[in-house]
Amino acid sequence: MPLPFFHRSPDGVDPFPGFPGLKGPAVPLRPGPDGSRADQPAADAPPAPPPKPPTRAETLDRLMDRLAKAQDPDEATGIAALVERLWLDSGSDTADLLMTRAVAAMGDKREDVAAALLDKLIELRPGWAEAWNKRATLRFLDGDDAGAMEDISHVLALEPRHFGALSGMGFILARHGEEAAALRALRRALSVYPGNADVRKAVDKLAPSVEGRDL
Repeated sequence: MPLPFFHRSPDGVDPFPGFPGLKGPAVPLRPGPDGSRADQPAADAPPAPPPKPPTRAETLDRLMDRLAKAQDPDEATGIAALVERLWLDSGSDTADLLMTRAVAAMGDKREDVAAALLDKLIELRPGWAEAWNKRATLRFLDGDDAGAMEDISHVLALEPRHFGALSGMGFILARHGEEAAALRALRRALSVYPGNADVRKAVDKLAPSVEGRDL
């Protein structure tokens, strides 16, 4: 027997929604923040955008930080190779092709061809440190120390952490008897690339003559 206070409204809608047989007046459902209703599944959220890849400068900074902290010689050599590969990337296919040909000409002892290609590269990409560095290397190998030092100054103005240019400067200065200046340049190179065994040996050789031997 139904309880007396459970009565049906005049319009036939029970006043107790949610209970079987007890219906109340229909209440409109309020839309959610995304426009969906409570009785409808919410729309899928858009996927998060993928993280941006690091820039060339960011990648170089990370590699240089790892190089300065590397304890294992093989690890340091590998990181240095990655840095040098990054330095060889100009961002221009044309410049990269010219650089490939210049390096090949240097390897084949065709100095005139290499010099012409590197001159053209510097004309096209004066802000590319590695173009200046390769010409400095070529001039150093040809015995043009003044020309090499001039090119090294451009390299270091563009990339002060260029351990190859710093060590090259040190070796040129040592060749001309400027041992104190050579030691400073080589130590700068070691501060960037502590695992460079050749530079470490050069520093160990120069330091006693510049700073005196311990008694």
